[in-house]
Amino acid sequence: MPGFYGKHYYSLDPKGRIIIPAPFREILSSNYNLKLIFVNDAFDNCVCAYPVEEWNKLMERIKEKPQTLEAVRYYMRRVVGSAIECEIDKQGRVLIPSALRADAGLEGEIVIVGQGNRIEIWDRNELGSVADPSKIDRRAIMEQLSNLGL
Repeated sequence: MPGFYGKHYYSLDPKGRIIIPAPFREILSSNYNLKLIFVNDAFDNCVCAYPVEEWNKLMERIKEKPQTLEAVRYYMRRVVGSAIECEIDKQGRVLIPSALRADAGLEGEIVIVGQGNRIEIWDRNELGSVADPSKIDRRAIMEQLSNLGL
């Protein structure tokens, strides 16, 4: 199944809306409905958007996990507790809820990043700080990726 890939640079409009990139809208209209679930990322300062169908798959996996585990409880509170369903309008825009924008520090220039089955929305400067190869332990990351066969 086709997925969401690539980086797209935009600005939030004064109401807090973003334009969903045309290639992403095509995937949504061909493979999903035009509704997205917006959530806080579990660890990074960004907002994640899942097609409803992908979100439902994730929810099924979460239901199978022991709800007494601290990691599961954290995930439920941080991610699932922040979930809001949003619909794309006829102009290809969607309003990112203000609480999610505030948590992720989204204002002004943003980057929409495809992640296969989901979309991430980042403040442009924040993405630069986490995706800059000079700011990570490259050897550790290379080793981890190698251990995963990537």
